[in-house]
Amino acid sequence: MTVRHICRRAAVVAAMLSVPLLTVQAPAHAVDLPPSCLSAITGVQDKFPVQQFTVPDKVKTTLLNELGALSETDQEAFTDRACTAWNDWATANGAEVARYLDTTYQNTDGLVCRKFTTAAMGAFKKYAPTLPAETRGAETVVKKVWKNSMQKLSTEATNATCQQSYDSAKAAW
Repeated sequence: MTVRHICRRAAVVAAMLSVPLLTVQAPAHAVDLPPSCLSAITGVQDKFPVQQFTVPDKVKTTLLNELGALSETDQEAFTDRACTAWNDWATANGAEVARYLDTTYQNTDGLVCRKFTTAAMGAFKKYAPTLPAETRGAETVVKKVWKNSMQKLSTEATNATCQQSYDSAKAAW
């Protein structure tokens, strides 16, 4: 399955979870991705059962657009081996990460953008070092997607708090 198809499927899953349907820009050249990578993207809600932590709609849309616009070379980092390792890690650690995200989100004051970036960045810093070595190539691409998304969000944000939160988050991981 291609990144374009994964993004579309992720949008359908998001819609079924009562969030707005996300429109994703399709890449010019899509690479077929292994089923384990599809599972890595579409199974996030199951693997990380958060209760309070919220990803703002604008962030979801921006991240999925960046993912959908990846070059063919970047898409090739999502190998079966990398995605299987990620899925195994997420299954084993997802509940703990979800508790961390919920607790940090609840304990952070301010706007949703600040709560989101504080919790997400804390989780990245705390848990990324424990990811399997097989995921490093894909992690590099995900960091690129994150950085580009945070850059766009920081320039498009309409208030200073969100601009600062997204700007700080782009390089903090």
